[in-house]
Amino acid sequence: MAEELNKSAHSENDGSDNSRRDFLKIGLALGAGVVVGGGAIYEGYKGETKKIRVLTTDGHTLEINKPVVMEDYELKDSSELPLSDLQKRGRKGIPGKKWVMVIDLSKCRNARKCMDSCQAAHQLKPEQHHINVLRMQDDANTEPYFMPKPCYHCDNPPCTKVCPVDATFKREDGIVLIDNERCIGCRFCVAACPYSARVFHWSDPKFVEANALKEYDIELNVPQKKGTITKCLFSADRLRKGQQPYCVEACPNGVYWFGDLNEDVVTNGTSKDTVRFSDLIRENAGYTMMPELGTKPRVYYLPAKNRLFPFEYNGSKELSQEDQHWF
Repeated sequence: MAEELNKSAHSENDGSDNSRRDFLKIGLALGAGVVVGGGAIYEGYKGETKKIRVLTTDGHTLEINKPVVMEDYELKDSSELPLSDLQKRGRKGIPGKKWVMVIDLSKCRNARKCMDSCQAAHQLKPEQHHINVLRMQDDANTEPYFMPKPCYHCDNPPCTKVCPVDATFKREDGIVLIDNERCIGCRFCVAACPYSARVFHWSDPKFVEANALKEYDIELNVPQKKGTITKCLFSADRLRKGQQPYCVEACPNGVYWFGDLNEDVVTNGTSKDTVRFSDLIRENAGYTMMPELGTKPRVYYLPAKNRLFPFEYNGSKELSQEDQHWF
């Protein structure tokens, strides 16, 4: 490879367009080896392989011929790994289900009980959020409102396409999860998510010593681990038990509806009323965030009309400049 680089560099100095292209191709092959190197080393020594997966500039993974620098390593799919029972169950999901969430912005008054419940369940620090409540304002002439923002569990998630080690994936029931036993902390998924739904553990998480011998639960994402990613899980551990997500049950104002798209039903977390999902969305002008991206979110919003509560933030109806979030 070094001889080929020298020859190509030589030819480039001679002004040959073909040689210049050859030189760039070899350089890109070496770069690809560096991009996936962490994932390959994570898998360990396995001898020769013919293909490797690399990250492309448009956010997809691509199989290419393995460069010399990757000669002794290979990447493996999760199906080839020795997985724990909790990992196997977490990757499979719940057969026959297609989970969906509806958030009614007219009912949110920033109680943040959803955030508290989620943080407690997933052992997050105060500054870490699987779900966050943003103060929004569509225009300078419109009334502000509050908007809870979880992960949208997209049907076409860009985050899963860029992970070089299959640590983040979409289950058959539609939930996008992270396997922290597999995550190498490259943060490609963080960069790929257009909704800023992922958090990186820069420091040791809570309860490190207490959780030292605890088996990792992929559906609860606990124990958390330094150097890995965390995000909203649609409370996959509670769905396994036939219960509603933490955030849905904790909300005192009926902001959240949650249910199964296959059955076309969603249930309100506060009133426990059950309605047809399709009717709820159609009759209330439901929408998803940034549909033009083609990500196909599983979280829908109902607009902030006929509000139950007047907008108030810290006892004031006015927002300071730094508190405003624009759509």
